[in-house]
Amino acid sequence: MAGVLQQLKTHSWLANHLRAVLLLPLLFAAGKSAVLGQSATHPAESALMRQIQQALSLDEHGDRQAAMNLVLHLLEQHPNFEPAIKLNGLLLEEAGRRSEAAAAYEEALKLAPNDADVLLKTGAYKLAAGQKEEAITLLQRCLKILPGDGDAQYYLAQAYHLNGQDDLALTAIQLSLKAEPHNASVWQKYGELLCVSEDCETGLKWLQKARRSDAALPKIDYDIALTDLKLMDLSGAAQYAARAVEAQPNDVAALQLLADVDVKLAKWQEARNAFERILAFKTNDVDSLFGLGQCELELKNYPAAIDKLQLVLRLAPTRLLAHYYLSRAYAAMGKTDDAHHEAALHQLMMEQMTFVRSVESEGSESPITPRASQLLAEHREEDALQLYRNHFKGTAATLADAYVFIGKLYLGLGDRDSGVRCLHHALEIQPTVRGAHTYEGILALKLGDLSGAESQFKAELANDPNYQTAIAEMGEVRYHQERWSDAADQLAKSRTMTPELLYMLCDSYFHIGKIADADLNAETAAAYGRNNPELMKGLLALLQRNGQTELARRLSVDLK
Repeated sequence: MAGVLQQLKTHSWLANHLRAVLLLPLLFAAGKSAVLGQSATHPAESALMRQIQQALSLDEHGDRQAAMNLVLHLLEQHPNFEPAIKLNGLLLEEAGRRSEAAAAYEEALKLAPNDADVLLKTGAYKLAAGQKEEAITLLQRCLKILPGDGDAQYYLAQAYHLNGQDDLALTAIQLSLKAEPHNASVWQKYGELLCVSEDCETGLKWLQKARRSDAALPKIDYDIALTDLKLMDLSGAAQYAARAVEAQPNDVAALQLLADVDVKLAKWQEARNAFERILAFKTNDVDSLFGLGQCELELKNYPAAIDKLQLVLRLAPTRLLAHYYLSRAYAAMGKTDDAHHEAALHQLMMEQMTFVRSVESEGSESPITPRASQLLAEHREEDALQLYRNHFKGTAATLADAYVFIGKLYLGLGDRDSGVRCLHHALEIQPTVRGAHTYEGILALKLGDLSGAESQFKAELANDPNYQTAIAEMGEVRYHQERWSDAADQLAKSRTMTPELLYMLCDSYFHIGKIADADLNAETAAAYGRNNPELMKGLLALLQRNGQTELARRLSVDLK
């Protein structure tokens, strides 16, 4: 929910704990341990610890600089004396020099890799720096030494959560709660993680309990507001979001939450103010500009709404609702043609988004694609097939599907013979397997074999007439055959979002005189392909050749 640093416990408890560890040897006879978990039986080391005690005393009496000077002098004489390095880290931390403190703790850890307190400190700093996996490793090592340490479990819960391992995070925070049943920070984190696990009602109770105990907990009002929003308690969400903003006026996340709640409550002026405050910190933030445009529309400030929504589309051309709100704003100003145009764009792009190309399996294949490609490059085809079978175990995927996947990857790697071999084998196993004919057809297209490509796409569509990839590719065949009407029909039917195919659809419409449809698809091609300079250059030239100079100018301006 909240940022890492703001959600971590205050570092003072760790500093106090480390201070106690450093003082511990001084409370015993000289033969006791001078460093946690390490022996210190020599009189010389006891003398060093007396200097540590002196530095601690100076710091506790407010003379931090003298304490720092003493520790630095000690380290000049004994650079590998771990208690001095730990105390140096503590003093640097108290001085707000956190990056230097983190480096000191890491240095101490090299000398004492089993020092639980330094493991905890270093893990906390790794977490704050966003190094989640390293933090998890360090905190797990700490807990092997101190299994019941509630603070280590707290940090580990946060690390697991940020690493997407929410089940482990919930277990860790429950163990932290068991170790520290009266710690309000732990209650807050437990409430947050319960809500993440979809038990928001119970989570809210823990968050409210934490707030009653300590209303100054960082982000507590924000956490409660966000939980209220998930529970659709809009009035509660508005109340606590306002408190969060009052406590931290420059907290962009809290401002965003307050603005979103105000929009849901149709409090347009209040939402407008919140979005403007966000934009003062985050210039050209698309979400805030979009929200501000909606507010201006509802407040009947139509020119301002149009200005903001057009900026949204320049920054994020696929923000579909912006077209819808633009249509409303133009209609309210009596600009009927512009209103109809924006409404048509919104409808077309919504249809494309809803009827997106049938690549469901490709989406689920993406996690294993890099590894499978590497295995094929290493001539380990059977291992790549096994990787696919393991990944799709328990699903409807067949061995034929696995060979289609492998064949497609071979083609992508430039190994045509192996690719075609696997695609043919897939069809031998299952003649109706989806995609085998299509990928052979795509290969034929690349080789300029239009009749071969057409034959393959027809075979695919005979098995599955609604396979959008094959429909779109058949449209490409018709385009290269200059059968403009057929090309337009097939490409439009596919609801393609591929910029190159949308270019072909636009060109086909120009050839058959459907100028309005060509313009609409030129705009969608630009929306999806604006980061492709070659495509945009060709699209602008196409518009110029067909007399659409104003649209070409506008799309050219949007690229700047």
